Amino acid sequence: MQVDEFRILLDCGWSEQCEESYLEELKNSQNGQMFLYDYYVSKSTTQDFDLYNLDDVDSAFDQVQQLKYNQSVSLSGKGYGLTLTPLPAGHMIGGTIWKIVKIGEEDIYYAVDFNHKKERHLNGCELDRIQRPSLFITDAYNANYIQTRRRERDEQLLANILHTLRSGGNVLIAVDTAGRVLELAHMLDQLWRSKDSGLSPYSLALVNNVAYNVLEFAKSQIEWMSEKLMRSFEGARSNPFQFKHLQICHTLAESARITSPKVVLASGQDLEFGHARDLFIQWCQDKKNCVILTNRPAQGTLAWQLIENPKPHSIELEVNQRIQLEERELEEFYRLQREKEYRVKKEKREAVIDSDDSDDSDSEIKITGIFRGNRVSHDLFIKPGMETKVDTGLFKSSRSRYPVYPMFEEKIRADEYGEFIRPEDFIITETNYDYDIEFKHEKKVNKGVLIADAEIPTKCTSFKQKLNFSCSVIFIDFEGRSDGESLQKLLEQMKPRRLIITRGSPDCVEALADSCTRLSPETIIYRPKLGEVVDATTESHIYQVRLKDALVSSLDLRRGRDAELAWIEGDLMMDDPTSENISRNILIPSLQPLDAMEISEHSTVFVNEIKLSDFKQVLAKHGIASEFSGGVLCAPMELWHYEDKKLEG
Repeated sequence: MQVDEFRILLDCGWSEQCEESYLEELKNSQNGQMFLYDYYVSKSTTQDFDLYNLDDVDSAFDQVQQLKYNQSVSLSGKGYGLTLTPLPAGHMIGGTIWKIVKIGEEDIYYAVDFNHKKERHLNGCELDRIQRPSLFITDAYNANYIQTRRRERDEQLLANILHTLRSGGNVLIAVDTAGRVLELAHMLDQLWRSKDSGLSPYSLALVNNVAYNVLEFAKSQIEWMSEKLMRSFEGARSNPFQFKHLQICHTLAESARITSPKVVLASGQDLEFGHARDLFIQWCQDKKNCVILTNRPAQGTLAWQLIENPKPHSIELEVNQRIQLEERELEEFYRLQREKEYRVKKEKREAVIDSDDSDDSDSEIKITGIFRGNRVSHDLFIKPGMETKVDTGLFKSSRSRYPVYPMFEEKIRADEYGEFIRPEDFIITETNYDYDIEFKHEKKVNKGVLIADAEIPTKCTSFKQKLNFSCSVIFIDFEGRSDGESLQKLLEQMKPRRLIITRGSPDCVEALADSCTRLSPETIIYRPKLGEVVDATTESHIYQVRLKDALVSSLDLRRGRDAELAWIEGDLMMDDPTSENISRNILIPSLQPLDAMEISEHSTVFVNEIKLSDFKQVLAKHGIASEFSGGVLCAPMELWHYEDKKLEG
């Protein structure tokens, strides 16, 4: 969105396949960091992923300024005069409705993916407090979508989990990395704590590359969550995200050690990448297992195909793996590594020789020794590159010299008792000792999974695999978005002057636009297509000027509710640029007072709409009797004649 000369990237996202074409239009223009971390690790584990790395993620988020909800920030430079305020969206922790206000002008709201309903770990958004915004930007993703009641949804989830576990199968719940997974994790852990649920004999796990960091992040954000969680934290002094039954796993190897039957929350809600896809490939051929999708996936993804055709059938998937190099490939890899190391050492050695030559050329005398077959006559060890010159020491040198003779002193790494120091003996390894591990079993499970930790040479392979898909697939809505009916009621209540509808199928966009036209005929509605630019400019006739002290002191201010108003006449002058104005990249004109002879009379100006109840009190103060009759304030006839004459004059 562009306000004057300042551009704001309201929302950024990417496709599940990381198609670079999606970013072409953006060239000119702690929670998200966990999403990118998990995506990168999931991709790089199975394929050569080079679009970005973890350093790129860190450098990007180093430029991000974190704000609290309802904290306003004023922009500078081209954005001078703009104020941004984040409001809670109720969709996930960190989800935001952006309020954008320009000084002296109207307000803009960007509200996409919000939820007005209160959930277990989040309060709903407060869009009902917004009244008559100038511009409201929202989406039509759920315009025609009818949600089930929360109680029915939870009962459906519990029933499917119990049926699968009691049949001896496993349950895979595909979730996101650090957003809606918190609602599901908190809900399931509470169900496991209940003795009446019948779930205590079974296992519950969360598999995520950054699972520990996500939960630690959630523990520190209780103040921004639901009132119920805050009361629980303040009263019982126990963190709601200190789970008792949910086991944290970072790899498939760790999840494999958990006893079955089990319920696994795995990252990768579209089943296009990550642990959710790997577990689906392992479990989909067993009819006892169940896959629960909690989010409507993008078209063309594996999860979308399963929702479209959930019946058992044969599917062909592309499987990406990272395997160890063996035999000839491994030998070739090490050979290339040795050649690379040799080239690096050679370049360093040549750089040292060149440096020595340049240092000695101006300050030292070179004496040629007696050579035999291009070798120096003495048999001392000489540093490479010093066979052809000997330092006489007649002139002062800034570089360090060898003592007395050209000998090379090798440093021996040993402590004061003579024992060699091995740095690798002091490396702290991160090992999870929460489980009893049998080493034979661990060797089988970890093979090919924890390759990156051991730094074993690997390569990526891709092949097609045909699977007899026979497990059950169920979609249960845990998206945390407002439904179409609620969205229409909120828009009817807000009555925005202008409305821009983005994202959604053409049918959904038209349905929401027709509803808003019927409920709020005065609202101007824009329905842009993909890539279309919308000009929602309005002329406000409000300008910024600087008032001189002489002009301010001469004003006759009149009280009007919470403000003071005055009629001003003056000359508009452009001042010379000051350092303050230059830093803000804006020039503000000044208003100079007029001479007394130049000030002309002006007609009376009435501000705002009159309230009859207040006007009745004014009449009473002046001794004029009046009364209400059918919603009309009635007064003596002579008053109306007097007022008419005054207005005419």
